[in-house]
Amino acid sequence: MPAYMIARIDVTDPERLKDYLQHTPRILDRFGGRFIVRGAPVVTVEGPEETHRVVVIEFPDTESAHAFYDSDEYGLAIAIRQEASTGQFMIVDGYGDDEWQSVLAASKQLTLE
Repeated sequence: MPAYMIARIDVTDPERLKDYLQHTPRILDRFGGRFIVRGAPVVTVEGPEETHRVVVIEFPDTESAHAFYDSDEYGLAIAIRQEASTGQFMIVDGYGDDEWQSVLAASKQLTLE
């Protein structure tokens, strides 16, 4: 089942962050990761306005996400990122297609009143 790393980043030094941004794609690729969202503009539709850079990375599984984050090479990239930003990183399990099909089928039997 896929897993996702979600990051909320407050950029303090955009120029230094460029160094980090150049290195992460090749490191991600080694662990089967790929960007789903990478700092695109955020439109808040409910709740407090989101002002952080938002990144979502897909991995084949939770183990791959942890292996990426804990790798020596990414550790070097983390040091660069931490010079240029503060942030919050989370790893969450994805929602499998079988689970989705099951809840979708049940939901289609309902109506809102």
